[in-house]
Amino acid sequence: MKDTVLTEMPLNELNDLLLSEKERLVKLKMSHAVSPLENPLSIKYARKKIARIMTELSKRKIQLNKI
Repeated sequence: MKDTVLTEMPLNELNDLLLSEKERLVKLKMSHAVSPLENPLSIKYARKKIARIMTELSKRKIQLNKI
């Protein structure tokens, strides 16, 4: 997911996306613990996606505090 997509998203959608991605990461980790995933790098990509979303949320919080 590109950063431009995240910057255009409304705040409530970003929060929903963050929750769903965190749930997806937990499911990936659980399924990888039971039996190896076909692509174990998907866990890494999921973590990075969560970090991007959290970064965008932090940027918005800082901008709101400046106003």
